[in-house]
Amino acid sequence: MAPDETFPDLAPAAPAPRRWRLVAFTGRAVGAVLVIGALSLFSRETKRPADPPAPAPASVTTTDLGIAFVPAMTLNARPVAPAAGTGRLRLDRAGEPVRIEPPRNPQEQTLASGDFSAIEETHLRLTLTRDAAEPQPGLFVTLARRAAEGPNLAVVRTGARGRVATKFGAVETLEATLSGDRRRICTGFVTLEARPVRVDGWLCAPLGQPPEPRALACALDGLALDGRADPAIDAVFTEAEARRDPACDPIRALSAQDLAGRTGSIAPRRTTPPPKRPRA
Repeated sequence: MAPDETFPDLAPAAPAPRRWRLVAFTGRAVGAVLVIGALSLFSRETKRPADPPAPAPASVTTTDLGIAFVPAMTLNARPVAPAAGTGRLRLDRAGEPVRIEPPRNPQEQTLASGDFSAIEETHLRLTLTRDAAEPQPGLFVTLARRAAEGPNLAVVRTGARGRVATKFGAVETLEATLSGDRRRICTGFVTLEARPVRVDGWLCAPLGQPPEPRALACALDGLALDGRADPAIDAVFTEAEARRDPACDPIRALSAQDLAGRTGSIAPRRTTPPPKRPRA
């Protein structure tokens, strides 16, 4: 095709030789490699080995994300003390040895009597919780938690539910088989009408038999406080004291019978045998 003679100045320029373009690209690549090598050598000469990280102190906790949590201050672990104004639990029954277990919560006290492993003994374990106005878990959940946290027992079977009238009002009950060194059929319980106080636990009768409802009522009948408590707890126990059952304590039952047999201030008449006459 003949070139356009109308615009001779706009004729296409001759293409640059490919050889020169290849030489220019190679030169730029070699220069880049030299620069990277020089920077690497400089970094290797100036970099110093880092010291190994110091072990974290005992008060520092590292999370799974590698973030260390440092508490504001380190406190020495101290045993939990019962809340002030709670009073000390006791069983108002002569000859009944009891144990006050170390508290796990400042709002709670736990009392136990008898040995769970001794099947010939009555075993009672109960916990008093103050300020128990918020909703609580069901009796089965409470019983399972109490069994696991203290004497290391397990609830392996449950039976009939019921209610028992006690000096603290109505008490919900649940027959439960507890397993540890031995298996015993016990009655779990929790108070329903003693707020702001809640009493829960279990009672196990001797020889593997489930306890009678009367036995549970009498076990709670002897629960009392030593020392002064705050007004709310005092009111609960004062009201409960007025509803105690004399038949639960043989000594008090005999005293009540003696008082019922007296008529006013007239004392029973004594009869004396006639004097003996001397023999002739």
